[in-house]
Amino acid sequence: MERSKKIVLIAHCILNINSKVSGLAKTNLEMKSVIRLLLEKDLGIIQLPCPELTIYGSRRWGHVKEQFATPYYRKHCREIFNPYLEQIIDYQAAGYEIIALIGVEGSPSCGVNKTCSACWQGEVTDLKPVELASLEMIAESGIFIEEIKKVLKEKEIKLPLIAIDEEKPGLTKRKIKNL
Repeated sequence: MERSKKIVLIAHCILNINSKVSGLAKTNLEMKSVIRLLLEKDLGIIQLPCPELTIYGSRRWGHVKEQFATPYYRKHCREIFNPYLEQIIDYQAAGYEIIALIGVEGSPSCGVNKTCSACWQGEVTDLKPVELASLEMIAESGIFIEEIKKVLKEKEIKLPLIAIDEEKPGLTKRKIKNL
């Protein structure tokens, strides 16, 4: 069988739900259906690293975008993406097509069109219910996706970004089918 010479980059937790914050990884049915669809389309799959896992490990608590919007975290995101950027450049030079990057909506790192936001800081046990109620989804990308977009723009690489929206599984499948 001939290679399709088509590749997608995917957020780490799409293949490894265990990398998500404990409590957020309740089911991976949507992730499984996305992987199944990518495989049916004969697409190569490159799993991106999880910047949250590489910074805080597997026993971290949930964060919001504002907590990751630091120069250090942005630098870390660029550094861990660099080997994948080199792969993209190499694959394209060899005639492969990178057809999309798939993120996960709501993630403070890998959200494509929406990310979680709140203005809190300090000791977690000191957070008041009013502060916790300020948590919302905003129409912005997460920090890792923002940095990836900047790097791709700098290198003049056009790459469609789509996202798994665990609240709207049908929409995700339609986007992938249209690739």
